[in-house]
Amino acid sequence: MNDQNETAQLRFLEETAIRLRQNGFTVEPIEDHHLPVCWEKGRLCRISGKGSVLYRQECVDSVRAQDALQSVIDTAKTTSEYMAILETATLLKAGGLTGDYRILADFGDTVLAGTPSKYGVQFVTWEWDSDRKGVHYGHYFQDDYEAAKRDFTVRSGLVPKDALFEPEQLAEIYRALRLVREQDESLSFGRDRELAELMEQVGGLLPTDALRQRDAPEQSGMTMK
Repeated sequence: MNDQNETAQLRFLEETAIRLRQNGFTVEPIEDHHLPVCWEKGRLCRISGKGSVLYRQECVDSVRAQDALQSVIDTAKTTSEYMAILETATLLKAGGLTGDYRILADFGDTVLAGTPSKYGVQFVTWEWDSDRKGVHYGHYFQDDYEAAKRDFTVRSGLVPKDALFEPEQLAEIYRALRLVREQDESLSFGRDRELAELMEQVGGLLPTDALRQRDAPEQSGMTMK
C-alpha cells in the first residue's frame, strides 16, 4: 500500500467513525487499517480502510443486531462514496467565499460542494452567478449527504422534483410492500419474489436512520468500491 492510499483510507475511517458516533454507535481506535464498531454491550463488526464490513455471525443473531449492522454498512457505503470524490475534488473558487469547499458535482447552474470539519464533512448546494465567478442561494445540509444530493439533482434540472420520493414516502412504500407479502396468502411464489426484489430496491434508497425492516445480510458482509 502506498502512502497516498494509506492516507486516504485513514481519512475514510476517521470520517466513518464520526458518522457512526452521530448515529449512536461506539467505535474503538483504528487498528491495522480497521475500525472496530461496538453496539450495545459488545463489538458488532469491523470496517476496513477499503470499505468492507466484516463481522461474525454470532454477533448478529437477532433482528435488532442485523438492523444495526445494516446501518453500519449503509453508513460506510455513503461515506466511502463522498470521501472518494473528495480525494480528487477541485477547490471551489468563488468571489467572497472562504473555506475549503470542494466541488463534488457541477451541472448547469448548480454546484454541490463539501467541506471538512471536526463534525465531519458538511455539504451545501449553490447556484452559480451568471459569470460563474460567484455563487448564491446556498442550501446547507450539514452532514446529510443524501439530502444534499437530492437537492442538487432537482436544482440542476437533472431530475424533475416530482420524480423523486422523499424518505418518508419511501418508508411508507417499503412498509406497504412488506404488509402485502406478510398478509396476502394468494401471492404466487414468483410474485412474492418480485415484491421482495422491489423491497430491496426501495430499502436501498432509504437513509440509514429511516424506520425499516430489512432482510438479514449475508455473513460475507458488503464491500464498497
